[in-house]
Amino acid sequence: MPLTKKTSQKPLRLKLPATSANLGPAFDAAALAMNFYLNLEARPADTFSIAATGRDREICQRLENHLILTTYSEILEAEKKEIIPLAIRIKNDIPIGKGCGSSAAARIAGIALANHFGALRWTDTQIVGEASRREHHPDNASACWMGGLTIARMSGEAEAQVVNIRPKGKWPLLLAIPPQSLSTEKARGVLPAQYSRADAVVNIQNSMLLLAALTQGRPDLLIAALDDRIHQPYRASLCPLLPCLQELSGKNGILGAVLSGAGPSVLMFLAPDARLANVSKLVSSHLKKNGLSAELLPTSIAPLGARDSR
Repeated sequence: MPLTKKTSQKPLRLKLPATSANLGPAFDAAALAMNFYLNLEARPADTFSIAATGRDREICQRLENHLILTTYSEILEAEKKEIIPLAIRIKNDIPIGKGCGSSAAARIAGIALANHFGALRWTDTQIVGEASRREHHPDNASACWMGGLTIARMSGEAEAQVVNIRPKGKWPLLLAIPPQSLSTEKARGVLPAQYSRADAVVNIQNSMLLLAALTQGRPDLLIAALDDRIHQPYRASLCPLLPCLQELSGKNGILGAVLSGAGPSVLMFLAPDARLANVSKLVSSHLKKNGLSAELLPTSIAPLGARDSR
């Protein structure tokens, strides 16, 4: 492939936030960024190499079928640019395959690398659109790139219409991460092909209420707004943490519990004045009582995305 004179040889550093999509009723339409990250540094080299630390280190440094490198190479090849080998250092805090946006972060990273080292000059719209096309939905990709809360829809094969919102007020979160992973394909496989009008109406109403709660700083609206009839009832058998933790909604500072993405992790919204130690103790005790276990990770909505962190 021809070497473009505009090809960048400067290193690139990225800090890509974890994301949680669906948020109960906003299925395939909304996501938020969380303040734990995939950190990456890449520089030109003679051959491809990856050194990784953090979560899922062995997966992160495996060169074969690596999602970041595959995305990077495919885009440069499609754009008829030289595929420059990279030496990449990764520090990963995002659990892989557990509903925390690991694949979206990897795809965004690969696209950002191609944009940088291929001097593609892609816009935010193009970057999010390409990631959305590859992910088959725009929620996680837009939240990872832009941060905060994003409302997104696909308007074409590689186009995404995105609104980026900074939620009002304080929104403490507690993520429950189970030991086992769950593929998005398996989680989608249990969803029905059709829904009743009543269920569709409830989800539309609750999605609007959820948006109002986050933009107006109204935690009191969350308990009702997080109710979902489109995906969570069908995925509950694959994600046993969900029905268990939903039993705690409205108690001791827990506003509600939803699947993080397609699961199996569960995201709990906490009251602004909730005492984290007390909530964590309650959650751990409740899980143990029901024969379940999970890592409890306190987090919050990350205001900055990968785009803002360069």
